[in-house]
Amino acid sequence: MSARATCIALALAIASVPNIALAQEGASSGGSLVGLAAGLVVGIAALGGTLAQGKAVSSSVEAIGRNPGAAGELKTPMILGLVFIETLVIFSFVVALQLIGKI
Repeated sequence: MSARATCIALALAIASVPNIALAQEGASSGGSLVGLAAGLVVGIAALGGTLAQGKAVSSSVEAIGRNPGAAGELKTPMILGLVFIETLVIFSFVVALQLIGKI
């Protein structure tokens, strides 16, 4: 995902989350920033996850390029690292959903 696409996704998340949250019955129209915070949490986590995954894969491919015989040994730790990075992004999404539930 390019930086431009990430910025567009962040802007859409910020723009849409407060509107969805304030569309509930009985929601107050005055100044709650929880929806904005939830959008920012997801956007920043997605941006950080994207950058971290790019760096991890780049480093792994570079190491395999220098030593092709180590490809089998590098593949498992790389995939495990990508799983941990993606898990942090999913946790931030869960936190954002919990924030929206508190409006």
